[in-house]
Amino acid sequence: MFRSSSLRLAAFYALAFAVAVAILGAVTLTTTRAALGRQFDARIAAESASLAQEYKTEGLMGVVQAVRERDATPGALDFGLQTLPGARVAGRLAAVRAPKGWSVLREDEAREGLEQTRILATDLPGGYRLLVGDDVGRVDALDGVLFERFILAFAALVLLGAAGGYGLARGVSRRVDSITATAEAIIDGDLTRRVPARGAGDDLDRLAASFNRMLDRIGALMENLRQVSNDIAHELRTPLTRLRTRLEAGLTRTGEGNREAVLEAALADLDAILGAFAALLRISQIEAGARRAAFRSIDLTELASTVVEAFAPSAEDAGGSLSLKADAPLIIEGDAELLTQMLVNMVENALRHAGSGAAVVVACRRAGGAPALSVADNGPGVPAAEREALFDRFHRLEASRSTPGSGLGLALVAAVAKLHGAEASLHDAAPGLEVRVTFQKIAG
Repeated sequence: MFRSSSLRLAAFYALAFAVAVAILGAVTLTTTRAALGRQFDARIAAESASLAQEYKTEGLMGVVQAVRERDATPGALDFGLQTLPGARVAGRLAAVRAPKGWSVLREDEAREGLEQTRILATDLPGGYRLLVGDDVGRVDALDGVLFERFILAFAALVLLGAAGGYGLARGVSRRVDSITATAEAIIDGDLTRRVPARGAGDDLDRLAASFNRMLDRIGALMENLRQVSNDIAHELRTPLTRLRTRLEAGLTRTGEGNREAVLEAALADLDAILGAFAALLRISQIEAGARRAAFRSIDLTELASTVVEAFAPSAEDAGGSLSLKADAPLIIEGDAELLTQMLVNMVENALRHAGSGAAVVVACRRAGGAPALSVADNGPGVPAAEREALFDRFHRLEASRSTPGSGLGLALVAAVAKLHGAEASLHDAAPGLEVRVTFQKIAG
């Protein structure tokens, strides 16, 4: 049973609780005994002062009468009046030899049935000594009653603490067992299992929620890996088949010029395949967050201006245009190389698919207080139902399958945006398509 850490912890705290209660009880008993002793002493002192005052007002006979009356009262203190030489005058304590002040009469010194007694001896004028005392056994009796009650209360508290600790440990153990069972099921291959939560909002519920989010993330990564593997198998089958066909044709062709043309076409196919693998590797590195260490303050307007200047001549040569619309500088924290590659992909995608005479506009502005970078064209656009799929790896529209490309350009845009805490989205440019990246984290 004690192999369970929760039960060991419950037993430890039950023991610590018992020790704490025992210490508290000991302190309480000691304090109570001291308080009772002070109370008894105060009673003795008050009686002694009262009789001393009566001696002053009533004289010797008044004190003798008062001592005899008090001695005859059941449950009262013990009294005695004697001369300083020790001769008895009145009271049960008159025969006791006690020094002035406080003293204790032991049982072996007692006379006339007296028990162990605490005595206060006070000298009176005229050569007399007044003794007032009380049975010490009364304090001991009260101590015994308090000790018995404490033992009963201590036993009850320890039992309640042990029962509560055991119940708590069992509850925690059941929830830990639930987490363990879920982990074992996932190890066995059931990736749909999740840790149940009670809805109490306690530490274990928060742990279960974090565990489930981790499992959701792992499941998404596994599904993404499966999808990427399928996409690679499907998308690379065609260029590899075409490459094999070209090489086989080259074996049958004669003439140096024919073979050179075949080899050049084969090299182009290999470059396309290697480019696809390089893009996949880059996307994987970005999604892993490996480039966060290179983040620094970047002006999106300046970055966009550099890209537009580089691509504007080629856009004009193709009969189109590339322009920039920018407000004041937009500063964010990011990786300049990745952001440049992201914008390049957006611009190339717009120029390639907008057709001849394309007018592409790169815009830097604030959208709802957050920096936004967008590229809009005036091409045929994309149906709303197909827009979100464009961010998937290797996804291409039917109309675009005849154009060069691997279908990884916008997938890289989405990966870079996610790395920077931004959101990539597609919008209708009426006409054409707008690819927009909205950044949430603003450096200044």
